[in-house]
Amino acid sequence: MSIIDSQVHAYEANTPDRPWHSTPNWPDHVTGPEMVTAMDALGVDGAILVSAFSLYGYDASYAVEVRNAFPQRFGLVKPVDPSDPAVAEVIANWKETPGALGIRIMMTAERLVPSQWVGDHSYPGLDLVLREAARYDFPVNLLCWDNLDAGIALIDRHPEVRFIVDHVGILQPRRPPAPLKPWAQLPKVLDLAGRHNAVIKISGACTLSNEGYPFPDIWDPLARVFDAWGLDRCLWGSDWTRAFAVVNYEEAVKPFKLTDRLTESERGMLMAGSCAKVYGWKPIEWGFC
Repeated sequence: MSIIDSQVHAYEANTPDRPWHSTPNWPDHVTGPEMVTAMDALGVDGAILVSAFSLYGYDASYAVEVRNAFPQRFGLVKPVDPSDPAVAEVIANWKETPGALGIRIMMTAERLVPSQWVGDHSYPGLDLVLREAARYDFPVNLLCWDNLDAGIALIDRHPEVRFIVDHVGILQPRRPPAPLKPWAQLPKVLDLAGRHNAVIKISGACTLSNEGYPFPDIWDPLARVFDAWGLDRCLWGSDWTRAFAVVNYEEAVKPFKLTDRLTESERGMLMAGSCAKVYGWKPIEWGFC
């Protein structure tokens, strides 16, 4: 079975030449070659390399270097800054970058402060980003896990834009334990499935488990997500390395490879087919779509 991971991060050690913007509880480094080695060990053919915002902010230069070294294995997603006056030019330049497949908006409560909003849900910088995304046919990865109502309003206001909702739309822990009611926002996630300009990343889902590996308690709520959205709109992803303290790469991959809650055709769609369809990309070994 072929596998595409819809979200991984790769990064160098913190050095003066490429300093980190913050110091999360991640390994000291997971370089491009180290990420490829981890993928090879688990039969992961390719991945969407999302530039690590926690470390590099809006600078995707290391992700670009990794993709250029392994063009057969990675596509690229770059976070963009809706408050940047030059964001339209940034997106236009990104479109010309080899391997660029999409952009990302960090629409968390801490990133988008109330003073930047106009009216109930209008944010001029965000609207500009989304107009440019539509112009270049970039799918927009949307991180709104603690700001879901605003994310839903944005999706509704821009039906011309293709959205990818990050991390099941649900706030996920960086450290154990999971919240006592990790799926409290699930009804909103299920309602969001009615927006046909959106798909959803099943990324980091193992971090929502209150049981140990292989995380058996995630499957009932995920079954509701699959039923509401359809597996062709669900993109499996590990979100390695954000949740390093909760799961390692093997523990993020194997529950989905081995579960009996999915048929082989369902597994193939969730772990590869939907991602290839949404991004219009496959690892070179498969041949480009």
